[in-house]
Amino acid sequence: MTATDDYVANNTRYAASGFGGMLPRRPSRRVAVLACMDSRMDVIALLGLRSGEAHILRNAGGVVTDDMERSLAFSQHVLGTTEVMLVHHTDCGMQAFSEAEFAATLHARTGVVPRWGPDHSFSDVDAGVRVAIADVCRSPFLLHTDAVRGFVYDVATGLLREVDGPAQAPT
Repeated sequence: MTATDDYVANNTRYAASGFGGMLPRRPSRRVAVLACMDSRMDVIALLGLRSGEAHILRNAGGVVTDDMERSLAFSQHVLGTTEVMLVHHTDCGMQAFSEAEFAATLHARTGVVPRWGPDHSFSDVDAGVRVAIADVCRSPFLLHTDAVRGFVYDVATGLLREVDGPAQAPT
């Protein structure tokens, strides 16, 4: 049995347990959370979220890519969110390499140039959070940029630490 098979079986038990039923489409707390995809971060547990409270968006590094900006715009314009919470973390894999070098490696291996945008890797996690805050705040597509806050999750302690921002985003 594969891990995916286990998860499908878990879902069958979840659905049979009553799972809470249908919830409204709009998040009740009107928050969108953009976090890193790191498997050590259980975003629902670490924020104490309940089903239906917030949109949770994740990618490598929790960075504000074009697709994340698109998802945040949809979250705000169509589904009524008014706050954005950015969550990066200590010991992030994005700190360990250059995304530009990674793209070049993939190009060399496959012969295809990756379609994603600029280098989003960072060496300083706090600086990465500040850039993410600035990227959200300068987006012309977002309605609510006055309630954007950034945090670093410490994978060793389980605690969040707020990062002041924004810094000057790259031009």
